[in-house]
Amino acid sequence: MEIFLHPDAWIALLTLTFLEIILGIDNIIFISITAGKLPKDKIKKATRLGLLLALVFRILLLFGVSYLISMKSAFFTFDLSWLKGGITGQSVILILGGIFLLYKSTKEIHHKVEGTDEELEKKSIKNVVKSSFGSVIFQIVMIDIVFSFDSVLTAVGMTNGVPGALIIMIVAVTISIIIMMIFATPVGDFVNKHPTIQMLALSFLILIGFMLITEGAHLSHLEVFNKPVGAIPKGYLYFAIAFSLGVESLNMKVRKK
Repeated sequence: MEIFLHPDAWIALLTLTFLEIILGIDNIIFISITAGKLPKDKIKKATRLGLLLALVFRILLLFGVSYLISMKSAFFTFDLSWLKGGITGQSVILILGGIFLLYKSTKEIHHKVEGTDEELEKKSIKNVVKSSFGSVIFQIVMIDIVFSFDSVLTAVGMTNGVPGALIIMIVAVTISIIIMMIFATPVGDFVNKHPTIQMLALSFLILIGFMLITEGAHLSHLEVFNKPVGAIPKGYLYFAIAFSLGVESLNMKVRKK
């Protein structure tokens, strides 16, 4: 694997794996709630099967999104007095993905801060779930599809432009799912005990969403008042994430004392 000889590839892999684990906590919580109506001897099987299905959906979406991003030829161009550029399949996916991440992360942060509807959503899932194994798996599949979008878009944002991006994304997603399968309960307890970690991950999503939008605009050769829109170097994002996590680790040590 020549791609792993580059430091950027390792940084992207480690950062993305961490984000995938943190962002997957909500998926674990909802899968656990959904599987909770099954007999005790089937709960673990349903949870693991649910996470395995999540891995399959994420990898399939990664292939689909990577194919769309490979469309670099402009299918629509415009030239106004103050705005010009060319729309490509690549730029559309990145810009729409960035907007989706901004919306999703802002909505989740609002729920975390205000506490609105989150408990009601969990209770409604408990009430809707039926006891049959097949119906539970079907509902888990639906949950996995919903949670796969922000996971995949985060992966694209973190690795776009990095050599061997698709392999890095698949490896990171696979490692994160395996870790969640093995350590689902400890990981969930840690994040619930330290909610600031999850808040940090959601804040990183805002950065990634903004980066996706600017990168999509850059790849479409967008010019505003004859000034081209530049892409944000990923090194800035890696530094912001590492610095924030470093500060939070110090805060955790202080709180323990």
